[in-house]
Amino acid sequence: MFSQEGYQLRLEWGPEGVTALQGCDVLIVVDVLTFTTSVDLVVGNGGRVRPSRWVPESGRTLRPASLTGMTGEVELPSPNGSNLCALAAGTGRHVLAACLRNASAVARRAAELGETIGVIPGGERWGLNILRQGSREFGPLRVCVEDHLGAGAVLAALPGKASPEAQLAVAAFRNTDVAAAVRDCASGLELSGNGHAADVDLAVELDVSGAAPVLLDGVLVASG
Repeated sequence: MFSQEGYQLRLEWGPEGVTALQGCDVLIVVDVLTFTTSVDLVVGNGGRVRPSRWVPESGRTLRPASLTGMTGEVELPSPNGSNLCALAAGTGRHVLAACLRNASAVARRAAELGETIGVIPGGERWGLNILRQGSREFGPLRVCVEDHLGAGAVLAALPGKASPEAQLAVAAFRNTDVAAAVRDCASGLELSGNGHAADVDLAVELDVSGAAPVLLDGVLVASG
């Protein structure tokens, strides 16, 4: 019902979105604050990222600012982006990881890999705070500004007939001061308020990276 058949470019949110769009040739996961931004920084340095499930009790968080010089293989936990990568991998489709930093590069690679492309903004989870131990791991999906704009940035760089859902994301991207919106939205303010403004600064940089991370055998690596 929600697969947006008849359109080459599609958008749907979260884990349910992966299921709805699993018929696409390519699935692109977007989790701007902060999983896919972290992935871009590592893969852009020639490294590899192994997504892993985030465990609240571990106290581990994603810190893009700490990854700017990272090479080799790194394991990155995330309650949203990494879980979506695993779900998307299970569909057997091509899976890529996109953020604002590498939106155009990922779009170019996705267009080479297939004709129908599903973009999956991860969103956030109500009741979840990855900066605090003991917070609930799962809550209802919260549609968020940063992932909607990140999805729009990717879709704006893609050719093809777009669904209304995809068109709205593109319109939001093209008609918004993206950096200001991400800094001032709830997610951006939460990170900055907890001392991680440098992570937000890295996340709002647009098309500064040529990396197009693709998921192969459970690891995100440079594509092409």
